[in-house]
Amino acid sequence: MSDSFFKILKKAANIFYLCGMLAIKDTLVSEEIIEKHFVCDLNACKGACCVKGDYGAPLETEELTIIDEIYDRVKPYLSEKGIKAIEKQGKYLEYETGEWVTPLISGKECAYTIFENGIAKCGIEKAYYDGKIEFKKPVSCHLYPVRINKMKNSVEAVNYDRWSICKPACKLGDTLKVPLYKFLKDSLVRKYGEAWYEELELAAVHLEK
Repeated sequence: MSDSFFKILKKAANIFYLCGMLAIKDTLVSEEIIEKHFVCDLNACKGACCVKGDYGAPLETEELTIIDEIYDRVKPYLSEKGIKAIEKQGKYLEYETGEWVTPLISGKECAYTIFENGIAKCGIEKAYYDGKIEFKKPVSCHLYPVRINKMKNSVEAVNYDRWSICKPACKLGDTLKVPLYKFLKDSLVRKYGEAWYEELELAAVHLEK
């Protein structure tokens, strides 16, 4: 998709609908972000997204420096196995796709994972809530089950990632009638800003008509 194409879109209006995707600024947003219901149910899933998967949490390039800076304050919250995994593999590593990710413990949970009452949680986030750091957690974790895919010309695709471990969250979301984009408001605003989110809300109103 060319730069000129996006310039034409921007001159015409702020939001466009393109084959199941909403064009908002320099993003293409799946309509499923609006249509699907979702509310995390940790008592049911036990934080499985921190434990299962082929690789660790995706990291933005600018987050690498942040993790370097905060690690000593986060370390006291981590498990012994997590610390050993980080010491062996590094605070982050480059996955085979070229993407930066967090290391895993024996191919299972993220090295920054902690367990509270049998529920997997983020050690970085724990340090954040205790006032030790100002960084909440990797934005990819904050956004899940939304995944961001970088495309050409600095365009990002914002997609809903279906995963069977999130069935309890889908069920709870349906019960409470909470759309995914509303459940993820804080993380979406963190990633793209208030103005972008307001355009997403406007798009939701039009789609619901």
